[in-house]
Amino acid sequence: MAAIALTDHDTTDGVADAASEGAKLGVRVIPGCEFSVRAPWGELHVLALFLPIDTERLQTFLRDTRAARRRRGEQIVSKLQDLGVAIELEDVQAQLLGGDGGALGRPHVARALVDCGACDNISDAFRRYLGRGRAAYVEKPLPKLSEVTALAHEVGGLTVAAHLGDHGTEAQLRIFQDQGLDCVEVRHPSHAPAVEQRLTKIAERLGLGITGGSDWHGESEYGDTHAPLGGMRVPDTWLEPLERRLELTKRKRDERAASGRQ
Repeated sequence: MAAIALTDHDTTDGVADAASEGAKLGVRVIPGCEFSVRAPWGELHVLALFLPIDTERLQTFLRDTRAARRRRGEQIVSKLQDLGVAIELEDVQAQLLGGDGGALGRPHVARALVDCGACDNISDAFRRYLGRGRAAYVEKPLPKLSEVTALAHEVGGLTVAAHLGDHGTEAQLRIFQDQGLDCVEVRHPSHAPAVEQRLTKIAERLGLGITGGSDWHGESEYGDTHAPLGGMRVPDTWLEPLERRLELTKRKRDERAASGRQ
């Protein structure tokens, strides 16, 4: 492995440690983050790559997002308790590897449900309680895609639409591109070869960059939506075009800023 992007949901807290280990191993670590935004079908995950993690503008946004996620977690736990499930918020927080800095989400609730014996496995937890439309589901407050792309560009990063699958039509990607999207994740555990090929062709026609990844969330059971860490073979030749795109994006941002000062 030559390089890896760390894109945890709504936090960059692991990036510094990853970069330190990467330096020891000779593996380049690209700092990033994964955001959730509104989409016509509900929710779209957006990866932001090459982020300067010490930017206060970015960290303020992420702190606010994590606070909203915690409130949602509290509501989910309350619903589970009303359903007679013996679970506490502390059980869910114990699943956060990063302590208080982590971003609480449904996977942490799912693991807590497995640990307390209420569910057989994570898939069972989502099927019975946590999936959309299930008894303990709580809608997540989501920003617009344009807000996240503007933030990423402001601090100097690129944005990627993650694991789009069948939602990744050319018409939809044109709309996302108008809202600031830079790239498409074409290689993903949930994408069959035909889906990867279709998304790649659309990206080429629209002038969008391409990426790939494992979508590993720390779990030991993967199903067809996640792969083990490092389990997706993404060509290192995909990285250089992203870096060129990043430089172009920064140059355009600086030109706009200079024009605004005149």
